[in-house]
Amino acid sequence: MSAVLYAEDLRPGTVFELGSTKISKEEILDFGRRFDPLPLHTDEGAAATSRFGGLIASGFHTAAVLQRLLVDAVFSRAALIAGREIDSLRMRAPVRPGDVLHGTLEIVEVRPRDDGTAVVRSRGTLTNDSGTVVMELQGETLWEHRPAGGSEGGAA
Repeated sequence: MSAVLYAEDLRPGTVFELGSTKISKEEILDFGRRFDPLPLHTDEGAAATSRFGGLIASGFHTAAVLQRLLVDAVFSRAALIAGREIDSLRMRAPVRPGDVLHGTLEIVEVRPRDDGTAVVRSRGTLTNDSGTVVMELQGETLWEHRPAGGSEGGAA
């Protein structure tokens, strides 16, 4: 595998394992207070009386967790230019304190362009430690092609 992952290294159907992270009560409270100050994310007492029966992470917090796993496992070694769009972001189940979230990234499509770049459609998924999908995200990123004379690489 090359040190840098280029568009040519990606194939539809390839799945990258992104690793796992444990979500703490303190993280949920901090993110909620800073960015999504609804009682479900900031007040344990109020959250206990909600239909969720307790504190849950903001969906934006959960999306940020997926982004961090993506960067650590794939994007930090990729010839990634930028995100282009998010087509779909579905929050399937609540994320609670103590949950361990596991991430995957599936390559759906790679569309080369004439300008030396490629549009990559992908699906990111987070599951909790009991195997329940908590979030699915589908979108596009823009990647570089391998420079002329660059060596062959390969997806993980």
